[in-house]
Amino acid sequence: MPPQSNTRPKIRTRLTDLLGIEHPILCGGLMHLADANYVAAVVNAGAMGFISALTFPDPKQLGDEIQKCRDLSGGKPFGVNLYISPRQDANDRLEKLLTVVRNEQVAVVETAGGNPGPIIPYMKEAGIKVIHKVPAVRFALSAERAGVDAISLVGAECGGHPGYMMIGSMVQAADAPQKLSVPVILGGGIGHGSQLTAALAMGCDGILMGTRMLVSSELQAHRDYKQRVVEGTGLDSIVVQSKLKNHHRVLDNKTARAVLALENEGRENYEDYAHLLSGQLAQEAYASGNTDQGLLDYGQSACFAHAIEPVETIITQFMEQAHTAIEQVENLSRRSISS
Repeated sequence: MPPQSNTRPKIRTRLTDLLGIEHPILCGGLMHLADANYVAAVVNAGAMGFISALTFPDPKQLGDEIQKCRDLSGGKPFGVNLYISPRQDANDRLEKLLTVVRNEQVAVVETAGGNPGPIIPYMKEAGIKVIHKVPAVRFALSAERAGVDAISLVGAECGGHPGYMMIGSMVQAADAPQKLSVPVILGGGIGHGSQLTAALAMGCDGILMGTRMLVSSELQAHRDYKQRVVEGTGLDSIVVQSKLKNHHRVLDNKTARAVLALENEGRENYEDYAHLLSGQLAQEAYASGNTDQGLLDYGQSACFAHAIEPVETIITQFMEQAHTAIEQVENLSRRSISS
């Protein structure tokens, strides 16, 4: 059994200082799955987690979940994931959720989708930090100018939305720190601690994990769904919705294949796809374990998910892998000097 990561020296970065966390690890909102139980497990393991506001669209429900997470985490900092939609009706709901987040004094919000600029002053007035998630450096530069505290940058390997440019994580990791002054968190295909070491070596300040955490025992998804992730290889993900210019990496299943069939027919009208893109299908799949239905976010880092395990075990193993990678690099350096 590998030594516990808490016996190792802590890896301190601008990200750990910014958020007051032990490890330079963010764990994503996972669409409809990140609730208080899961997020509290993440923060108690020394990382940063985000309650998904999509899971609790009713403001009172979100407020109750934030309070529950605060109780379970013993007051440790945690965040809320907020999606900024191009649809006005969705953003009307977002305004109500923002009020809850501000009133509850959440430590940090992770935003994705549209321009976070309009909400940044409102959050910062309350002392809430803003991390914006983007799929390319060009969008990161815009978010930095808007005043975000950090950038979460995802590569083409990520589950969910990797952006239409489909830029790989290794390219993003080396490029972004040269162009941004705020802390950079690398996501997309991250599931092994050696990748944290590599990201730090390239100038990043931490990493973001999503798919790797789908097998967390604390996650509310059905055990059959988690077992499907365990049995996966990472090669069983496909990208759909490219015809709609909304690239989406998901589990290769019946719904995804049906979407691809429409795309191969040249369909470009959203209405042709609407019955397949419904988020309700995915929610039902997470609850029932029927992984043949719904567009289920699923990235290539599934290859690292070998068992259903507690969050603490996953994080501890990840950090041990990171320290082992550091030692390997140090040994290489020593051999080079001695030769």
